[in-house]
Amino acid sequence: MKLFLDTADVDAIRRAHDTGLLDGVTTNPSIVKKAGRKFTDVVAEICTITDGPVSAEAVADTADDLVAEAVKLSKIAPNIVVKMPMTPDGLIATQTLEHDKNVRVNVTMIFSSTQAFLAMKSGASYVSIVLSRLDAVGNESEILVQDAVTIKQQYGYASQIIAGSVKTQNHILSCLRAGVDIATVPESLFFQMFKHPLTDAGLAEFLKDWQTVPK
Repeated sequence: MKLFLDTADVDAIRRAHDTGLLDGVTTNPSIVKKAGRKFTDVVAEICTITDGPVSAEAVADTADDLVAEAVKLSKIAPNIVVKMPMTPDGLIATQTLEHDKNVRVNVTMIFSSTQAFLAMKSGASYVSIVLSRLDAVGNESEILVQDAVTIKQQYGYASQIIAGSVKTQNHILSCLRAGVDIATVPESLFFQMFKHPLTDAGLAEFLKDWQTVPK
């Protein structure tokens, strides 16, 4: 499973990239707003840090306008992937972009199995299920993730399934068990996965013993 960082914090991206285990980055308007910088400048800088996919969101009301915005965003860097909304216009735009414009699309804000199916059917390179928002309203995100993987396998769709906004290690485990292609995580969770109290205790014991070993 690939790991994407869900942020527009370029320093956080550099820290994760330095581990050699970061595969890409996702952003959205709310995340970029927190950076307090011009949208295209932030995205362009992120694309210089990682060679992996960098998702930037197109915002418009019609399919034609979404296509125009997506084409413009795709020119920022070769590794740009453009986020499309899970709407009829978003999926119409997705088909045009993927089939005619050579622009990779990440369909986002998916909250049901049928939405995941339609996004995959549209030919999107990526389909994003937003786990934290589902859990917040009492829906079982784990089941939706499993359904999406089953649909992909059953019908041979090429879309990569993204478990978006993953917040806990239990979410990570559910994604790994289901066979999800990608999980997007905040920096805190990315580095939390390295940690375990038994690891810390064991290493501390080894260091203490090493200090008493004759050199």
